[in-house]
Amino acid sequence: MNSLNGVMVVGLTGQTGAGKSTVSKIFASNGFAVINADNVARQVVEKGSKCLEEISDFFGNDVINSDGTLNRKSLAAIVFSDKSKLETLNTITYPYITASILKSIRLHSSRNEKLILLDAPTLFESRADDFCEIIISVLADPEIREKRIILRDGLTAEQAKKRMNSQLDDVFFETHSDYIIHNNGDLETVNGISKEVSDKIKEIYLANSSCDGQSVVI
Repeated sequence: MNSLNGVMVVGLTGQTGAGKSTVSKIFASNGFAVINADNVARQVVEKGSKCLEEISDFFGNDVINSDGTLNRKSLAAIVFSDKSKLETLNTITYPYITASILKSIRLHSSRNEKLILLDAPTLFESRADDFCEIIISVLADPEIREKRIILRDGLTAEQAKKRMNSQLDDVFFETHSDYIIHNNGDLETVNGISKEVSDKIKEIYLANSSCDGQSVVI
């Protein structure tokens, strides 16, 4: 157990287009509270936020819409074409994202929701893996991921490749994860594996809780 009042945080990550949402849904249906880091990342850059102000200060008004909201397409065009600028963006946003995630974890804990899945595509880059006890990575073949990204985000093949190339490779995920789930399109297989992994993690949590003398209801 970690220091967050008996909470077990499970990190779910992987490359863009790998299909993490499929795995996340199975964990949610199996009793895990889910924190979606993408949603958190959107919240911290809302109009009028301190984070958005810092982004504007560095990248200029071109990344801000006339209504004061973030122009995501303009920002993406900049950072996915320049690794150093992507790193700068991450340096600005990650502290806000991490603080919000920790707040959400404490909120779930206060509701006695002790098994938490943190769905975070940049889990390692943001150092959010530091407060995860177990890490699951979802991987898929590059060709499949590219098709999914193009369909999901309405990107060109070139834009999709830039996003893919900006991320960590398979070897990194394989060597830094407790579980690897491959999602190349067989939904029934992926759902089955996800349920099996989530059941195993629940068993580990309950065993640890029993050793700690805690009473746990799931």
